[in-house]
Amino acid sequence: MQPVHDFPFPATMPGGLSCHVVQDAVSARRNQTRTRHCGLRRASLLTALFLAGLHPLHGAQAATKTVDAGIPVSVATIRTGDMPVVLSELGTVIPVTNVTVQNRVEGYLTQVLFTEGQEVHEGDLLAVIDPRPYEAELKQYSGQLAADQAQLDEARMDNVRYQKLLKRDSIDTQTAQDQQYKVKQLEGTVEADQGLVDTYRLDVEYCHITAPVSGRVGIRAVDRGNYVTAAQSGGLAVLTQMQPISVIFTLPQDKLGMVWKRLRTAKTLPVEAWDSTDTTKLTDGTVSSLDSQIDTSTGTVRLRALFPNRDEDLFPNQFVNAHLLVDTEHDVLLAPTSAIQSGPNGSFVYVVQPDSTVAVRLVKTGVSQGDTVVVTSGLKADEQVVTSGIDRLHAGAKVTIPVTTTQGG
Repeated sequence: MQPVHDFPFPATMPGGLSCHVVQDAVSARRNQTRTRHCGLRRASLLTALFLAGLHPLHGAQAATKTVDAGIPVSVATIRTGDMPVVLSELGTVIPVTNVTVQNRVEGYLTQVLFTEGQEVHEGDLLAVIDPRPYEAELKQYSGQLAADQAQLDEARMDNVRYQKLLKRDSIDTQTAQDQQYKVKQLEGTVEADQGLVDTYRLDVEYCHITAPVSGRVGIRAVDRGNYVTAAQSGGLAVLTQMQPISVIFTLPQDKLGMVWKRLRTAKTLPVEAWDSTDTTKLTDGTVSSLDSQIDTSTGTVRLRALFPNRDEDLFPNQFVNAHLLVDTEHDVLLAPTSAIQSGPNGSFVYVVQPDSTVAVRLVKTGVSQGDTVVVTSGLKADEQVVTSGIDRLHAGAKVTIPVTTTQGG
């Protein structure tokens, strides 16, 4: 469309028309042209906004569809079941028996009959100290014992003879009594000789070092050919009993009451040993003993649990997590811990209603284990509670439940 330009008009036009009339007609035409252009631009802009989703009407329609669809959430069904009461505490693997193999006599180590890391049995010969000096001493005192024993036998025979002569008044009383004293002296000498013989016989036996218990031999402390002294520091090696083995763990004093009560009635309580990350179960055992007093510096009491350790999954001084089964609660309501929320009025959950809306329900909880908690009040079996998508919810909010998210508590 051609633009309209302003031209100077004469005061009068041909035909007698006034110039003002002509100017008004031109102005009206120009305004109509501008209005038509603005309408076309406004229509184009509204079309673009609507197609781009920015038009207010378009947003209102989308919001209406979102509200009608509901908030997607995951839910779980409250169920009835048994809940084990388990206490999880950090413990340390401690051998029931841990022995430093010591030599009781001194001398040169002539034989080492074990290898490091070897499993040995009680009574197995581990090492030999040169026994010859002790065997020689044993022979010497054995000979002395034989000589003194012969003198004692002779003195006893003389004493019998003197006592017969004394009855016939054929010998002096003093002589008969002296003979009795001599017999007693020789009896003491023989007994002392026998003690020496036993001592050196025992020393010869001590030259042969045997395993006091069954277990695994550690790193060797001395080598063959070394001169060892009696009860020297470090001994020959450390012998550790691996089967059975124990775990010592501590229990808070506020949990002592129920554990002590169960121990007095059940005598033993089952314990599971888990690795230090608490992700892998190692073996099963039982509590064998409870310490006699509480440690006042930590407010805890120690317990010892025994494990057969047949596969030797537990190693001395290893850190483990001890899971102590104290009791089992039967026929209680179980819910996932992810459904339990905290508010100013206490714990609450979002319960899904038949009309696909949610209601806020105050609840009370009991013991928990893993991702499951006992609900003591506020819920009923087979009710559904929201476990995820909770941050967008409020009382009366409409929700949608994908089929794959429904699960048990």
